[in-house]
Amino acid sequence: MISFFKYQGTGNDFVMIDDRSMSFPAQDRAYIARLCDRRFGVGADGLILIQHAEGYDFRMVYFNADGGEGSMCGNGGRCTVRFAQQLGIIETQTRFIAVDGEHEARIEGERIYLKMQDVQDIEPTSEYIFLNTGSPHTVTFVRDLANFDVTTAGKAIRYNARFAEKGTNVNFVEKVGEQTIFVRTYERGVEAETYSCGTGVTACALVSCLQQGIASPINIKTLGGDLQVSFESAGKSGFRNIYLAGPAEKVFEGTI
Repeated sequence: MISFFKYQGTGNDFVMIDDRSMSFPAQDRAYIARLCDRRFGVGADGLILIQHAEGYDFRMVYFNADGGEGSMCGNGGRCTVRFAQQLGIIETQTRFIAVDGEHEARIEGERIYLKMQDVQDIEPTSEYIFLNTGSPHTVTFVRDLANFDVTTAGKAIRYNARFAEKGTNVNFVEKVGEQTIFVRTYERGVEAETYSCGTGVTACALVSCLQQGIASPINIKTLGGDLQVSFESAGKSGFRNIYLAGPAEKVFEGTI
């Protein structure tokens, strides 16, 4: 029997497991995929383990819904911080380690502020802008995003020759206010559109600053709720002091 907790951050949902005993079968991709299956398992966009880490409050280990270990997940990171607080590991501030390196976070009421990695390499093309915000992302501006076919357009980019080997997450953005954008994301590993993607909205905010001149902080609307990204421009060196802010909460818990 394995105890699990279900958390969600703006509709991006995760199976959370306290694995400080290092007893979870993390190499069993089929088992992880079954836990994430919405018909035959718990159901989630991914699975996250909290483990011990020397010199840090904890280690965050993230798996995609297909069972493979993934790159950094921003909404998952905020849910992990809330999970760590509710486990009594931290109070309102933390420093933890994830696959992309060290992160800091603070909790202010319902909102969690997660510091993301600095972003330096931004690659423009005629179709999209590509950058890595802890996970690889393409960003494309479109009109009438509410009625846009995200799945078809997302698959076309995710499986094109440029990304065939490792894949990418695909974001579509529409400016809907002076300081506000609307974002929809096709996520690799889930291989579908999700309600929200933390590293994705971070990428979209940075590109919106570059292409649309929107200043920090930028408010982001997603299908799952509202997020905010703040940052400092480092000129030709990209962006630094990037924070992803938004809610994260426990939905339920159980054993399987």
